[in-house]
Amino acid sequence: MPASYAYLGPEGTFTEVALRTLPEAATRQLIPYVSVQSALDAVRAGEAEAAFVPIENSVEGGITTTLDELVAGEPLMIYREVLLSITFALLVRPGTRLTDIKTVSAHPAAQPQVRNWLRANLPEATWESAASNADAARLVQEGHYDAAFAGEFTAARYGLEALETGLHDAENAQTRFVLVGRPARPAAPSGADKTSVVLWQRDDHPGALRDLLGEFASRGINLMLLQSRPTGAGIGNYCFCVDAEGHIADRRVAEALTGLRRICLQVRFLGSYPRADIAQGGARPTPPGTSDEEFMAAADWVARCQDGRF
Repeated sequence: MPASYAYLGPEGTFTEVALRTLPEAATRQLIPYVSVQSALDAVRAGEAEAAFVPIENSVEGGITTTLDELVAGEPLMIYREVLLSITFALLVRPGTRLTDIKTVSAHPAAQPQVRNWLRANLPEATWESAASNADAARLVQEGHYDAAFAGEFTAARYGLEALETGLHDAENAQTRFVLVGRPARPAAPSGADKTSVVLWQRDDHPGALRDLLGEFASRGINLMLLQSRPTGAGIGNYCFCVDAEGHIADRRVAEALTGLRRICLQVRFLGSYPRADIAQGGARPTPPGTSDEEFMAAADWVARCQDGRF
């Protein structure tokens, strides 16, 4: 396997900045790809050891392109996550004034994060989506668009200047990125982990979603992401992308997954990995009755009952 990481490029994306915060990135060749799909396909094809891609932002929720790629196709697994605070700059060719801007470009996930600023300051400008924010900057450099929303650090790479900086509609906006590789044994529990799965209902009936969520709730497992995605089998057919607190090695999580595998048409395991929000106070104590020791004690009691030793 090549010692390389694929990432959503070109150079100068927020994805690249987040990737370089991983210590192991210093020992890998970092290769930009034009899209999330092509970065993940590089892993599936054995061209890269792993891919680093955005998966969620605090303004719009899950990034559907990434979720859909993980839902479909050859299975992949998440190994790490990184949170990055996001603010945008309005990048233009030197000499461009705000009144000159008729077209702006960025990745679609950026639009909800600058929508109000755009409405207030460039109400007549036409929005054009790009494969990434850095690619939007490249297109501005080449003269296709007048301005791009990207990181201020991107300007120098493409010979642009930041006309406006610190742009964001929501304070403390963050994007979550994940390192994705081929399936393997998850790393040992860190004590503050997250487990990601995709769930397909066996059939559509009243309370079907409640049944799925009940497998987590009855074991005291908090959900951190729940997003429906269409399966492509027709209107009303959805699967559910779920991030849950805990590690598959935890008894409560393993039992929940066992229950889900029993009642779901399909369950795709996307990995158990350390949470990136612990430094922000994200860790919560395990609810009473859901520790591994309590699960083991309960199982021992059942065994004693079965043996007539209660």
